[in-house]
Amino acid sequence: MSEPDEIDRRLIALLRTDGRAPVTTLARQLGLSRATVNSRLERLTESGTVLGFTVQVRDDHGDDDVRAISLIEVEGRATNDVIKMLRGFPEIQSLHTTNGGWDLIAEIRTDSLLEFDRVLIRIRSVEGVINSESSLLLNSVLRM
Repeated sequence: MSEPDEIDRRLIALLRTDGRAPVTTLARQLGLSRATVNSRLERLTESGTVLGFTVQVRDDHGDDDVRAISLIEVEGRATNDVIKMLRGFPEIQSLHTTNGGWDLIAEIRTDSLLEFDRVLIRIRSVEGVINSESSLLLNSVLRM
């Protein structure tokens, strides 16, 4: 498939805002016919440009929850083993591989600073983890 054109990019942007928007609404917003929007959606989905449609849910955390990003350095070739271990931590909301000085980035959520400290101790005790650095998230000013 060719690269998405400007209309495709606008369609994708609308879907990012509301993945459940009716095709008629999308067509009206784009100034296109329903059939054109349907065929573009089908083409974008079949090509793998659009992988699926999802729903966003309200975060179920309170004002007192502790949220943080932890940068994790892994020894040698232990990354896959460390990832397997960290996937079992219910406090880790997301886990990403990365390049540069750190090997993994974990988003952590706990109910208290004491619990957060315990999670950090557990992360640092995982075999293959040689260093970590964490930053608490104070306020979300933009979320997608």
